[in-house]
Amino acid sequence: MPTQADVARHAGVSAQTVSRVVTGGARVDEPTRERVLASMRELGYRPNRAARALRSARYRSIGVIMSDLTSYGSVRTWEAISRAGAASGYAVALVPTSRFDRSAVVEAIERARDQAVDGLVIAIGDHLSAGEDLPLPDDLPVVVVDASALDDRSFVDTDQTMGAGQAVTHLLELGHETVHHVAGPVSSYSAVRREQGWRVALTAAGRTAPTLERGDWSAQSGYDAGCRLRGEPAVTAVFAANDQMALGVLRAFHEAGVAIPSQVSVVGFDDMPEAGQFWPPLTSVHQEFEQVGRAAVDVLLARIDDTAAVQRLFVPTRLVVRGSTATAPRKATS
Repeated sequence: MPTQADVARHAGVSAQTVSRVVTGGARVDEPTRERVLASMRELGYRPNRAARALRSARYRSIGVIMSDLTSYGSVRTWEAISRAGAASGYAVALVPTSRFDRSAVVEAIERARDQAVDGLVIAIGDHLSAGEDLPLPDDLPVVVVDASALDDRSFVDTDQTMGAGQAVTHLLELGHETVHHVAGPVSSYSAVRREQGWRVALTAAGRTAPTLERGDWSAQSGYDAGCRLRGEPAVTAVFAANDQMALGVLRAFHEAGVAIPSQVSVVGFDDMPEAGQFWPPLTSVHQEFEQVGRAAVDVLLARIDDTAAVQRLFVPTRLVVRGSTATAPRKATS
């Protein structure tokens, strides 16, 4: 097998330079780094990770504990974290957990340790059982995604409150008297914060929040909520906590002959790729999943280098306006 010395001779650089490239050292200019990487590929050189770990006490590997691999947001977050980790020269090990209690999280952390990781990204979107705290290790760098109640730990999250406020403000500026909300499950951090943002925005505008509808993120639950809302003449604007539930709301109103958006405006959250293909195309709050994943990895690597570094980062959202929202319908006059 070729050695670092072979790569150095082939690339015309020193062995120390090859070592810096292999270990991710910053003191190598980009043209030299590319030349060394090209020599590695041509010679078939592969770094000995075990030997590097023994020398540096670093495994160049991070673990990602996730509680949900089915929702659009979770899948996009995992994809973004794995790409960002690979771009930083780290292997990324996924450690799924299907339960949301303390013992399941402890078990997942121990499974991650068995894979020899330098740190953990924990993305558990649901609250644990009542009264339980997230059992984060003190001897391993950790960054939490989507659990910003942890004020003494590093976390990265979409600014859910900001996104909900953007949706509500948009609808109120179109002249709607109030905004009805199809919320996500109470077990979800994101759903709770989006609900809070909805209430705060309405209160700030001097409006009373109507009774909300509760869904479970699925299009079916959005449809069920829409069937209940379509029977109320006062409903002219609906903010759904994700795009899938918004899709169900659209279907419910279409079936009742309620025109979207001339009679009722609908806004979703996530801005999934299919949102522009709904009918009408869905106005939605866009989440920067790529930025969240990149930030989570950057914050974790900073924690690995300095365990005292604590960062709390909210990634802003933006509203993408499409055809499902319009000026509020005029009230009938006698």
